[in-house]
Amino acid sequence: MAVTSEILRSYRAPRKVMRRLLAAAERDDRPEARALAYLFLGCLIIFLSQLPSLVSFHAVSADAPPVEALVGVTFFSWMFVWPLLFYLLAAIVHLIARAFGGKGSFSRARVALFWTVLAVSPLMLLRGAVESVAGQGGALAVLDGAIALAFCALWAVSLIEAEAPSTV
Repeated sequence: MAVTSEILRSYRAPRKVMRRLLAAAERDDRPEARALAYLFLGCLIIFLSQLPSLVSFHAVSADAPPVEALVGVTFFSWMFVWPLLFYLLAAIVHLIARAFGGKGSFSRARVALFWTVLAVSPLMLLRGAVESVAGQGGALAVLDGAIALAFCALWAVSLIEAEAPSTV
């Protein structure tokens, strides 16, 4: 299946999509590479969603650092720091799930989190577009809440599926 189709399907049937992704990862000879691709693609899309606000921040503030510095720091954080934090978060949440009876693995917990990052990244693009058009305000706050809710809901459903006993 195409990744874009799976992302759209994640909003309608997240458990079914996660089951399919976990089964594909277990059949794959390099499951970590697939999960890492989800994470890096999601982080790249989130980075791209922040570019309009970085450029507009530079245009508004006269004493702002150079736009190249802002872009470079943001790129570094989304492509190097955040992936490490997501690995740590997936491990911690898997250990907590295991304490409550989860039967999954670290790898399955990573797939659940990394896929959620990728699935929510188009919403971050929407957020970037809204911020560049409407600026900071009520619409952006509502959208931020909706994105946070979507992330938490998709991750919870995906994690429940990932921590279920493996059927493959």
